[in-house]
Parts: sequence; structure tokens; C-alpha cells
Amino acid sequence: MTSNQNYNITPQKPLSSGFDKHSTAKDILQGIDLSNKICIVTGGYSGIGLETTRALAEAGATVVVPARSMDKARDALLDIPRVELAELDLIDPESIDTFAERFLSSGRQIDILINNAGIMVPPLTRDSRGYESQFATNHLGHFQLTARLWPALIKAGNARVVSVSSSGIVLGGVEFDDPNYEYHPYDKWKAYGQSKSANALFAVSLDRLGYSHGIRAFSVHPGAIYTDLSRFLSEEELGGLDFGNDLKTEAQGAATSVWCATSSILNDMGGVYCLDADIAQAVSTPEEMPGVLPWAIDPEAADRLWKLSEQLIGVTKMI
Repeated sequence: MTSNQNYNITPQKPLSSGFDKHSTAKDILQGIDLSNKICIVTGGYSGIGLETTRALAEAGATVVVPARSMDKARDALLDIPRVELAELDLIDPESIDTFAERFLSSGRQIDILINNAGIMVPPLTRDSRGYESQFATNHLGHFQLTARLWPALIKAGNARVVSVSSSGIVLGGVEFDDPNYEYHPYDKWKAYGQSKSANALFAVSLDRLGYSHGIRAFSVHPGAIYTDLSRFLSEEELGGLDFGNDLKTEAQGAATSVWCATSSILNDMGGVYCLDADIAQAVSTPEEMPGVLPWAIDPEAADRLWKLSEQLIGVTKMI
């Protein structure tokens, strides 16, 4: 990875943004006109992705929603204006390339890319390359998608890329010696935590690399929300999850992604992990949460992950 001499690291500490955990995506976009902006929201047809799509479109943006299940997406998006649907399966490298080629052939720019789709704690499953499904879908799929769409992001001149992480970072960082569980017993929760830490680390490196092209990157923890993401959990496992009074609505869960994608307060910032529509506080231990842990924002780990990701998907030149 090349260094950027003019790049300044954004402090990982709150800005007092004026919003909080109760803010919704619509609150964030109050008074913001996104006409002529083109956005892509992966998983933008269910859960917080659907609310993200709705808020951006109602603010005037054209929103492209890549979907694995086209019929489900079509039904969910019926009442939302300025939405385009296209097929994409993040665990299938060929599907990613096909989607990207079709979009690039339109000659349009991408102003906002929100890497929102994901899976959580499935049984051990591998993609066609043998890669563990959570790492492959949540991180590698979005890494490849962003790489393929790079020319359209550059074309915008001031694009933003938002990676949806989660408090799952508390479960651990990237296991560089065995990211695909080839040598160790599969632990679905640790694998989930790895993929979410990878989402955060991706933003750290992407922001540094995209800076000279006007591209800024952020990662977000949307908050605790009951969505279809929990479909692999048993009733007993669901019952064991204690969110206290911190459970958010889907509209509140979409707020931080939308804030990172549009807020003018962030114009000269990037590479940070955000929550509750603000930059999160860096903390040292899980006991100090909410915040962001060292292994999810460490520049050296981010650099190492970038190189590993290039190796695993066969992309050697993105920038």
C-alpha cells in the first residue's frame, strides 16, 4: 500500500454531531438535497438496508440496489422512488464482476457506496473457492465490489464508501493465520466477529488509499436491531441476547450509515468507526464499550488485511 503524504488521520473520538442513538435516517437528511446523486446500497431491500434506501431516495438520490433475491427486493421496494434493481450475490465472484461491469458500462459515477449486506453466524459454509462464508460475504465480497467499481467512485470526485460493521468486533479481530477456518475448529461467533472487524479495517485502508481521489471511507455500528440477519439463531440463542434498553428501530439503525454518507461535518474526515450518528470513542477493552476496539482500527492490521484480501480475490491493483 502506498502512503499519501498529505493524508491526515482523523481522530477516533466523538464530534458532538448534534444527533444521537434515537436519530433516524430521515432526521439526518432533513434539509439535504441528494438530487443528481447516485448511490449503491448492498442489501438495500431488507432491514436497515431498506430504510437506508428509502431515506436516500426520498432525499432525491437515485439508489441502485444489488439483490440476491430479485423478487423479494422488487416487492420490498415497490413504494420507493428512483430505485434501480440489479442482480448480485456477494459470495459469488463472477456475480460481483458481472454487476460491476454492467454498472460501469452505463458511464455513471457513484457518489455513495454503502456496503450494508451481510450474514451472521450461519453453520460452516464455504464459497466456491473454499473461503468461509461470513468472511467471504461480509468482507471479501464488498472488497471485490469496491475494487471493481473504483473507476465510478473516482468519477464522482468526492465519493463516500460506508462499510456496515457491528458491535460484533468485540468477538475478536482478523485471524490472519487462518481466516477461513482451514486448520481450527469453526466458531460461528468468532467468524462473525472477524468479518465485522474486517469491515472496520477495510475503511481504515480504503480512506487512506482513496484520499487523493476525493474518496473517503467510514465504518459504522448501526446499533442493536432485530432483523432477518438473526435468521440463523435458534430461539434459545435469540433469548440469550440481552440488549437492555438499547434496541433500535430499523430507521434508527440506518441513521449512522446515512450520516457517514452525507454529513458535511465529515467533509475532511474519514477512516473512522462511527456509531449513533457520530464518530465512536476509541476504547481499550470490551468492558469499556460502546466504542471501538484497537484491533478494528489498527492501521498495520488494516494494511495486512488489504494485502491478504488482494491475494485471496486475485486483485492486485485497485488504486
